[in-house]
Amino acid sequence: MKPEDPDQEEEIQRQLKGAYPAIDTELHRDLWPAMLRRIQAEPARDVPWYDWVLAGCSMVLLAVFPKLAWLFAYHL
Repeated sequence: MKPEDPDQEEEIQRQLKGAYPAIDTELHRDLWPAMLRRIQAEPARDVPWYDWVLAGCSMVLLAVFPKLAWLFAYHL
């Protein structure tokens, strides 16, 4: 719907600008040094305990049910 009166359109624009404040789009700091530190940081080498439990359960299941190896191989 297009307003027929140009003054009415200007009034609508003025009210919309007053209702929605301007957004600050400027960066307040440089993000690249933080990104470089994160890239160059050594990755964490800790393995959670539940990964070891899962691996152990898988080995036990393979020892008890050897045919499960085919099932695991199929899903790789």
